[in-house]
Amino acid sequence: MLLAIDCGNTNTVFSVWDGTRFVATWRTSTEWQRTADQYFVWLSTLMKAEHLDVTINEVIISSTVPRVVFNLRVLCDRYFGCRPIVVGKPECALPVPPRVEEGVRPGPDRLANAAGAFDRHGGDVVVVDFGTATNFDVVAEDGAYVGGVISPGVNLSLEALHQGAAALPHVDITMPAKVIGTNTVECIQSGVFWGYVGLIEGILRRIKAEYGRPMTVIGTGGLAPLFAQAEALFDFVEDDLTVHGLTVIYTFNKETA
Repeated sequence: MLLAIDCGNTNTVFSVWDGTRFVATWRTSTEWQRTADQYFVWLSTLMKAEHLDVTINEVIISSTVPRVVFNLRVLCDRYFGCRPIVVGKPECALPVPPRVEEGVRPGPDRLANAAGAFDRHGGDVVVVDFGTATNFDVVAEDGAYVGGVISPGVNLSLEALHQGAAALPHVDITMPAKVIGTNTVECIQSGVFWGYVGLIEGILRRIKAEYGRPMTVIGTGGLAPLFAQAEALFDFVEDDLTVHGLTVIYTFNKETA
């Protein structure tokens, strides 16, 4: 059975795929110091808690944190008896190579998003991925990643505001009941939430104008459902798009090996 690992700057997602569907998904904080043994104990405990009796014998990894990959490779070798496919490495083939400037290496999460989006929706797609950064990934008609936009993530902006302004508290992001806040917390929440709605709308409008063709917009990442409540920003919201893309890349590598 396949274990798909999506390692981001803040969180790492582990999903078990049986060939047709994800039978389990778990999330943990990303810590490069975590050892292979710690990963295995954590995974084994969760599998037992969910009465999941499976054998992991294949692994694919997407990681934006290079220091984490070493321990994940050790995990695969020591406990699963396999060599993982690592997206972005030369030995990992992509269904359609990215078309970007020569020498540029797109993030593996963006490549996985492109593969997942094209598999489910075809080309001419924009993926808005809410993570540590908010990424806009443009997928061409043939499924190639062709570029995009990177903006500061929502929680990163909140943390910077809290640290940079001593009098302002740290608040959780939520959709405010009204735009005009009547206390400090409401004012911050309104500014961040509606500010990001404006950012998303504005960037998507410019991407579509520059691209010159109708485009499907997909929201993914932890905060996508929250922002989907505000406006008609997305055509689809899919919380498993990145790990789905990993299964697409895995299947392509197995079929072309």
